[in-house]
Amino acid sequence: MQIIEFCPDPYQADDMDEYVVVSGTGSLDAIAISDNHGGFRFPSGTVINGTLTVARSAPAFEKTHGRLPDFEWQNYSSQVPDVVSGTTMRLANTRDELMVYENSRLVQKITWPGDVKPREGQVHFLENGVWDLRPLMLGQSRLDKETFENVTVTAFVSPDSSLEVFSGAVSSAQQQVLVNVYELSSVNITGALIDAEKRGVDVEVLLEGGPVGGISPEEKAAIWRLNQSGIPVFEMATSESGHAPYRYDHAKYVVIDDRAVLVTSENFGHSGFPPPGETGNRGWGVYLEDPNIAVYFRDIYQTDTGGPAIVPVYGSEGPAEVYTVVPYPAPFAPATFTGARVTPVIAPDTSSAISGLLESAQESIGIEQAYITNESKTGLNSYLATAINASRRGVHVRVLLDSYWYNTEDEADNDEMVALINHIAATEHLPLEARCADLKVSGFEKIHNKGVVIDDRAVLVSSINWNTNSPGFNREAGVIIEQPEVARYFRTVFDADWSPAVRSPQPSTDYLKIACVIAVIGLLLVLYYRRHIR
Repeated sequence: MQIIEFCPDPYQADDMDEYVVVSGTGSLDAIAISDNHGGFRFPSGTVINGTLTVARSAPAFEKTHGRLPDFEWQNYSSQVPDVVSGTTMRLANTRDELMVYENSRLVQKITWPGDVKPREGQVHFLENGVWDLRPLMLGQSRLDKETFENVTVTAFVSPDSSLEVFSGAVSSAQQQVLVNVYELSSVNITGALIDAEKRGVDVEVLLEGGPVGGISPEEKAAIWRLNQSGIPVFEMATSESGHAPYRYDHAKYVVIDDRAVLVTSENFGHSGFPPPGETGNRGWGVYLEDPNIAVYFRDIYQTDTGGPAIVPVYGSEGPAEVYTVVPYPAPFAPATFTGARVTPVIAPDTSSAISGLLESAQESIGIEQAYITNESKTGLNSYLATAINASRRGVHVRVLLDSYWYNTEDEADNDEMVALINHIAATEHLPLEARCADLKVSGFEKIHNKGVVIDDRAVLVSSINWNTNSPGFNREAGVIIEQPEVARYFRTVFDADWSPAVRSPQPSTDYLKIACVIAVIGLLLVLYYRRHIR
């Protein structure tokens, strides 16, 4: 028998919901668990066949997890049996240990910091003999990687055709539309959802409750319109009822009738989904028609809306989203392809699949991102490091980043990242190049994409930014699509965006130094002239 999961520092006051999970088969009569200050044994005759959960307080555990534990080590509930405690065990937050004894023989020892790194709200879990393969916070899902075959894919990009595909998907719904998105303010998207509700479709919306900058007045107005039409809107946010399981609910997907799902990099505002012929963000999206993958995303939605941190949100009457209409030629129409192999990439559960995708490249990698931030001053972003390593084995790697003012005005953002990547390429003579997009030439508001194209055979469409937080702590959604025609569609878009891009920034011109040189040369000429005139 061994401990396979525990949480020593949960969110409730005084850590009343701390717990351990043990795994094994057979009698537990000889088993004792201790932290060297307190501990417990199991009641005589207890048998395990799988796992058992032992919590400090059953009611506190139930409040956090929505279910009762198998045992508790302090007597708070008449519904749950107690273990046999000696000195009451209290797991310290920053430094402690757990030990499992069998007939007084130590069979397992876990220390923190050491075997695991302590963090408030983190659940430590043992998988394939390794602790904490990823950060797992209380309330988060633990999804395994799944792949779906023979999926029909409609590929589209913003600003060219995103609203067209979204509106078509929602108007095709007959029974249900489930929306999970970080931000929603578009009048057109709100109207499409309201129209679906009016014709009898069950529409439901989940939003991030604490986006950067807060919920805007335009989003509050959109929520109010949805409420007035009978559409329930929920937000994921830490409140008295529970702690949010993810730092941000940053996913952007829509499930249609358990038969299709739309996945995109874009938020549901005018910039992400402008009307045809108007400019907006560059983003990628796909509409996937397959019942199995639709049910997969429906189950994620239901899991995420079932936690204690999900509360109704009602918005307030106010101004609709305001924008300036700027014409855009919309060169890329949506295109539909069949026979695709699709692997969902759900952060933080399976975001490691992005590394696997990059490692699989044999010929080329095209990366288009809103931004890339490194792990530290000395450590590259892990996805970027994997892409650069691919270039070291001969893969042609291109990195295209946004150049909007808030991604280039600081001393360590996209233009510096481009310079760093190109410096690595030049120093090591790698087939690697980075550029910042020229927004004036391309006509986009900004690059908001989070996409990758591999070898003209596979593509990643997702909401996952290349930073530490997004793949490790946010709820994010994306898909890896293996189908050459789909990959070539997005490769063509990438090539078009790359062509007008600004090359790596060169060292800035030192005009003061130039002026000084000119002044010195002028003075020398004057002296020379005077000497020869005399």
